[in-house]
Parts: sequence; C-alpha cells; structure tokens
Amino acid sequence: MPDVVDTPAQAAALARPPLLVRRPLEAFLDAHGLGAGELQAEPIGDGHSNVTFLIRRGTDEWVLRRPPRPPLPPSAHDVLREARLLRALRGVRVPAVVATCDDERVLGVPFYVMERVHGVVLSDTLPEGLTPDRVADELIDALVEVHAVDWLEGFGRPTGYLERQLRRFAGLWEHNATREIPDLDAVTRWLAEHRPESGTATLVHGDYRLGNVMFTGDRLSAIFDWELATTGDPLADVGYLLATWSQHGDPDTAVASLTTVTRRPGFPTRDALVERYEARSGRSVRDVRWYTTLALWKSAIFLEGSYRRRLAGSTDDPFFDRLKDGVPEIAARARRTAFEQ
Repeated sequence: MPDVVDTPAQAAALARPPLLVRRPLEAFLDAHGLGAGELQAEPIGDGHSNVTFLIRRGTDEWVLRRPPRPPLPPSAHDVLREARLLRALRGVRVPAVVATCDDERVLGVPFYVMERVHGVVLSDTLPEGLTPDRVADELIDALVEVHAVDWLEGFGRPTGYLERQLRRFAGLWEHNATREIPDLDAVTRWLAEHRPESGTATLVHGDYRLGNVMFTGDRLSAIFDWELATTGDPLADVGYLLATWSQHGDPDTAVASLTTVTRRPGFPTRDALVERYEARSGRSVRDVRWYTTLALWKSAIFLEGSYRRRLAGSTDDPFFDRLKDGVPEIAARARRTAFEQ
C-alpha cells in the first residue's frame, strides 16, 4: 500500500489513506513560496510517533511533520501545537518552522514544514571527532538551556504537573491497552503513593533523549520531537533521559536497541549525567528513582498505543512488532526501578 501518491483521486481509491499527496502539497508549497516543480519525498528519522518526511523540489529541501494514520489517542499528535512552540522558542536549539497547514484538504491531516538541519542523529556508532564525554556534555547543556527558557504565556500550567501526568497517562492506558499488564498496574499505584512535590516549573520537553537530537560536528545543533512539551517539572525530563540512556552492562530488550552507542566504553554513566545536570542547572535532582520510574511507565503506555495501531493495521512500521514483548519489558523495568532498595 503506497504511502505517497500523486493525486487526491489516487488517494481516494486506496483502502488506507496515504501519508503524502504530491499535487495538493506542491500547491501549498507554491502558495508559501517554497521552491518550484515536482515534489520528491522520503521518510526520515527513527521516530515511531508523528511521521517525518524529507521533501525536495529541485535543490531546495525541507522537513515535513504530520500525525500518523488514525486511530489516534485523544489530544495526541498535535503537530500544530508543536509548530507554535518551535516558533516561540528563543535560545533553544530548534529548527525554524517555515509553514503550517490546518487545511485537511491538502493531506487529510494538519502538518507543518521546517528547515532541514544537516547533521547526524546518534544510534549505534560515534562519528569521528565526536567523543563520548562531548556527547553527554552537549546533551545535558542543551537540556539546561531548555529548562532556562522564559515561560511562554498560555503554554501549559505551572502547577500540578505531576498529578496531571499521572491522571492523563492512566486515562491513556485505558484507551491504549490491548492486554493486562500487572507490572504496569503496580507501578501506577506506586507512583501515586510516592509522588514528590515539584520545585519551580520550567518548560519541559517531554521526550528528551539522544535519539531526538542532532549533532553537527561536535555540537548539538537541533532538538526535535516537541509533541509532548509543556510547562511543568524539569526533573521529568531528567528522569526520561536516564530511562532512555543505555550504559555498559544493561540487559538487551526488545526495544533497547534504538540507541546502543552509549553502551560503549568511555560513555558517562547515568549517575554522571545527573551530576552534570545538577552542576550546570543549579537544581538538585531529588527523587531521581521516582522520575525515572515515571518515564518508563509513560513510555510503556505510549508505546502500547503504537502497538494498538499496529494491530489495527494502520501502520506498517515493523518496529511496532517488537512492542508485543517490548511494552511488558518496559513495565517490568519500571516496577524494578520503583521497588529497588
């Protein structure tokens, strides 16, 4: 089943809607002065939530971001909210948004177009000239910059973030669940019983990990995937980074292979990341076990939604096949983290 077709008539003839339709997208780009001529498109990135395409017209190129195919959880995959945030950010390493579209006659969903940033997203290899310590330092320093951004008026609520996270993701589990996972239920109860008091609120990325940043040379040049960003507890980002940072000696799991380079000798440990964050931000990372458990719990719930879409046949992404075992594995890790002594 094609993901990219030329005309709306071709799209209408398919049993499942395509992800891009060239002719109306070309007309949209023409209206915004973005290149000329026939459009070429190819999927990029290792993200498994919103869909990202590299689009070209001659020598001009941009990146287009749109939601996945339905069915979608309520309030998820709001790419126009993400675009508004990117346009508002100052002092943060993000791509520039060049156009947004809320007219679903173009692609059937809202989408936005941003500049292409050239560089590398690390997965299993380390480019020449980039050292493990430099990777970790840049990753932490960029996160500190995110947490130092002036509040964006009307963007999120500065109080009650952790309580809302627990309530929202518990409700999302009810929507996403395809099976019973007792470990997840146990963690849900533990998180509610041990919820810490948040400090001063900041901008929170919500999905901050090595796979969502790009390096150009030895500098972290761009932070991507702001779909979950809001105003809240900055330690939630720290916990998520720790939950997704593999280190030497970690066990292999069904979904742990997304970013394996940090298991190599010379990469800092999770404890070292915390130490640098505390030194750079001046903020104490309290209750790090709770925040790491929260991140794992949220990841299991969110990925169960992806597994649900795979079972429904609305995505061809083979990564989602791993989630049959991967989601329970994440839930088990969350339980071990919560109840470790």
